[in-house]
Amino acid sequence: MAPLADAAAAAVAGAAGAQGVADARPGSQQYPASGASASQHPDPADPVFAMHVGGKLEVVAKSPLRTRRDLSLAYTPGVAEVSRAIAADPTLLDVYTGRGNTVAVVSDGTAVLGLGDIGPGAAMPVMEGKAMLFKHFANIDAVPICLDTTDPDEIVETVARLAPTFGGINLEDISAPRCFEIERRLQERLDLPVFHDDQHGTAVVVLAALRNAALVVGKPLAGLRVVISGAGAAGVAIAAILARAGVRDVVVTDSRGVIGAHRTDLTPHKVQLAAQTNPRGVSGGIAEALAGADVYVGVSGGTVPEEAVAGMNTDSIVFALANPDPEVHPDVAVRYAAVVGTGRSDFPNQINNVLAFPGIFRGALDVRATRVSEGMKLAAAVAIADTVEVPSAGEVVPSVFDERVVDNVAAAVAEAARSEGIARR
Repeated sequence: MAPLADAAAAAVAGAAGAQGVADARPGSQQYPASGASASQHPDPADPVFAMHVGGKLEVVAKSPLRTRRDLSLAYTPGVAEVSRAIAADPTLLDVYTGRGNTVAVVSDGTAVLGLGDIGPGAAMPVMEGKAMLFKHFANIDAVPICLDTTDPDEIVETVARLAPTFGGINLEDISAPRCFEIERRLQERLDLPVFHDDQHGTAVVVLAALRNAALVVGKPLAGLRVVISGAGAAGVAIAAILARAGVRDVVVTDSRGVIGAHRTDLTPHKVQLAAQTNPRGVSGGIAEALAGADVYVGVSGGTVPEEAVAGMNTDSIVFALANPDPEVHPDVAVRYAAVVGTGRSDFPNQINNVLAFPGIFRGALDVRATRVSEGMKLAAAVAIADTVEVPSAGEVVPSVFDERVVDNVAAAVAEAARSEGIARR
């Protein structure tokens, strides 16, 4: 759950710490202060650990199994008739099994929350938390799958072979830049929705928040000067979706400064990013990037100097999403910005990807979409933004507990899939 702080997932996963950072650094593998150190046995009285005893998920049968007749219908001999029907007509798979409402939550444990590369076993509580969110918010059954490999070929092959069991694939907490390749290859290979939430869930909610924030400050979306700090999974996806939404001036920075054609130290995905952003040829560090900027989006961690924030344009917008420590603390940001958002639940405007992924998958599964398209992501962002009836500086996105969000997003995503001809019903 990289850069965007998925606070709800972190809560059910027992994390008091950060959502992962775009450029996850393996050295930052430190457990939250509320938990136990690696050398100590957890305190069973701690409510975090108490919630996790035995795990947070269970399998519950939908039909009763009380009599011989029940058994003969649910299993042999009755189930054989269903298997024969599916073998004759594979389209019946989603009708007579739970596959069409089941999502795999797949991770290799390399970019988990703010903990970095902690491995697949330690990632399991977080993936269970994600599965809880799928069920609670969208009534989707989700299965955590933590893979003991970081090799893209092995991950792709494993997920592809598991695909007949699932209606969709949610990739989670896989570090950049491998996550880009893994998602792309799975999308090309499978005819079902594959969605890396760390990238696209984050990007969808940022766009939704920015649409409404632009209305609040009275600036056209297309004319905004946007600075994104962080060139990992979320930063790349945010830059891409803003461009598709019509924002013409996006500058991205990493730990070494502004990304642009002047840099000779860029990795392949950053070379591509340089070609698609920084139209004014800005160079330097975060202070030079923010000079005169309308929007700051932080998905990198670290701290932005207050004097750099002070150099932004009037009526600026600051979305500092690192968790638990935003790149710009809200108390500092409000001195200069008209709209401030974070990934935290204890400040206004919680920009949280739980606003996006439940509804996106609900809509995609409902119409049996073959993929999650760019148009579906844009539709989701608009639906989230439009759920806020009267945007204000204190409310540019709805609450994650607003029951209208999933329905609105699902309907918009389903309609987009139908209009693009990728819905199968």
